[in-house]
Formats: sequence, C-alpha cells, structure tokens
Amino acid sequence: MPRRFFRKFAFKRHELSERWFMTPFRHMLHDHRLWGNRRKTVVPAFAVGLFIACLPFPGHFISAALVALALRINIPVASVTTFVVNPLTVGPLFYFEYQLGASLLSIDSGPPEFELSIDWVTHTFISIWEPMLLGSVLVGAAAALVGFISLDALWRKSLANYKSRKRKDRP
Repeated sequence: MPRRFFRKFAFKRHELSERWFMTPFRHMLHDHRLWGNRRKTVVPAFAVGLFIACLPFPGHFISAALVALALRINIPVASVTTFVVNPLTVGPLFYFEYQLGASLLSIDSGPPEFELSIDWVTHTFISIWEPMLLGSVLVGAAAALVGFISLDALWRKSLANYKSRKRKDRP
C-alpha cells in the first residue's frame, strides 16, 4: 500500500531533467534512489521532511530537497512532507517549541509579543531564538523518529500482507 500510494506522486525523472531551471542539476538527477519508491529511500526522506518542517526558518521545501539530494534519498517525498507544517499549524507548533525550549533552559517563558517589524526582530527575537531553536530541534527530532518508525512499520506490514495474499493465491 505505501509504495502504490507514493507512486501516485512520483515525478518523471526524464520530464523534470528537460526543464530549463534544472540544467545545473541535470547530471545529479540520474540516480534512481532520488526518485524511486523503495522503502530504503522513502522512509528516511519522510523523516527528513518532518525534521525540516519543524525548524523555524523559511524555505523548507528547497532545504528538504537539498538535504535529500545530499543524502541520496527520495527528493519528492522529503520536499512534500514539509507541508505538514502549514499556515494553520505553524503558530501553535512554534509556540509549543518555544515553551519547550524555555522550560528546558529554565527561562521565564511568558508569551512573547509578535510584531512584524525590524524593531521586533532586532530586540525581541534576539531574546527568544535560543529556546525556540532548542525546542525546534527537539520536536523535529521526535517527529522524525516517530515518522520513521511509523512509516517503516506500515511499509513492512503492508509488504507482509501482500506476500501472504500471494502465497494464498498460489495453487
């Protein structure tokens, strides 16, 4: 089941490599591990995407693709998985990460006031970046671990069910 599910979203390598913006990366796109729907490339890519999604910086999609390229794991799965953090979930997630980091660093963690201005970035963000980063790394690592174990177990169970059905169908 997982392999068939991920096959729906698979990119065609030859179609993507013909695009003008992929010219600098064309020589790297021939590795089958970057696009294949195998457990050994999809499961780690899912975990990498979850980890990067929890980090508080922009460009999750591109960052996940570059990390997947460096680790030789499935690029589309790593990139698409970053969308679990979306505009509806980003606020509560980052607040939880900040609270977790502040409690671990023993910082008095009143809710920080957010204001979209240069003054806020230069004064308030300077005081909250440490607990925010610590909480983000911890939550990201936990999400990646849970995602890796869950998807791997689901994949193995699906494969075992498929093999048992095949055995039953044999005369």
